Amino acid sequence: MEMRSLGKTHIPITPIILGTWQAGKRLWVGIQDTEMIHAIKTAVEAGITTIDTAEEYGEGYSERIIAQAVADQRDRLVYATKVFANHLKYNQVIEACERSLKNLKTDYIDLYQIHWPSGSFKTEIVPIEETMNALNYLKEQGKIRAIGVSNFSCSQLEEAMQYGRIDSIQPAYSLFWRNVEVDLMPYCIEHQISILAYSSLAQGLLTGKFKSDHQFDPKDNRYANRLFQGETFKKAEQAVNQLRPIAERYQCTLAQLALAWLIAQPQTHAIAGVRNAQQALDNAKAAEIKLLSEDIELIDRIGQPVSNPFKNDTVMWTW
Repeated sequence: MEMRSLGKTHIPITPIILGTWQAGKRLWVGIQDTEMIHAIKTAVEAGITTIDTAEEYGEGYSERIIAQAVADQRDRLVYATKVFANHLKYNQVIEACERSLKNLKTDYIDLYQIHWPSGSFKTEIVPIEETMNALNYLKEQGKIRAIGVSNFSCSQLEEAMQYGRIDSIQPAYSLFWRNVEVDLMPYCIEHQISILAYSSLAQGLLTGKFKSDHQFDPKDNRYANRLFQGETFKKAEQAVNQLRPIAERYQCTLAQLALAWLIAQPQTHAIAGVRNAQQALDNAKAAEIKLLSEDIELIDRIGQPVSNPFKNDTVMWTW
């Protein structure tokens, strides 16, 4: 798989990144540890050597599952994890990083990210300067190699950049959710900041597996996802049906087509979660698809009726 550089660093990352929110189990149903470990191993074997996780995913459980799966291959992997919004004071950042290092069974984290801005989910407001000072210290100590942010607005990213180098931002971004294109993407292009898109398949909506009458378990986070509700769900189903002939022409699945479109966008890498080994293999193959420019534009137009109403919304869920 081709390698790209993370921001302005020399850290090589894959265009398809393995997402492991599911491995933490919290807010997901039907996740099996053995199946997840096998899926992680399979993704790495298939060339997806960049893995994204967070302390919040099952209170470190996802990080520990990753260690169980591939700790013996650490030297060929890039680990990206995150500190949550309730741990953004200086000492809390240091302590959270140490916990993640222990969970991942490693002595360094390639990319350490602020998961949500200070104040999110009614957390205490902490000045970004204080948080960045802690992250810069960890970088100086060699505990982390690069700093990233997640779920930040463009103005919040600009403020963080005043106190240190940010090499990535992790927003929700897919064919059906495109708020990032309004102002974040132009800023990232100008400053060579990598966009690590999460929910790159719109939480499975772009796979074509869900019909608009599907009912999610209330314990499943997709139960509160705006894209799976009412008229939006119906529009998404119609768009997916329009994408099917394009996928057939490229002899790929709908999911692979959506991932190929996403990684063709400027500065963008796609974080794709998995439940099993086959999904890991399928996601890896998406990196091999080279879409024609006219098809990129066609896919873009097909997705707009779903994404346009949410251009000014930053959070996909009604939490």
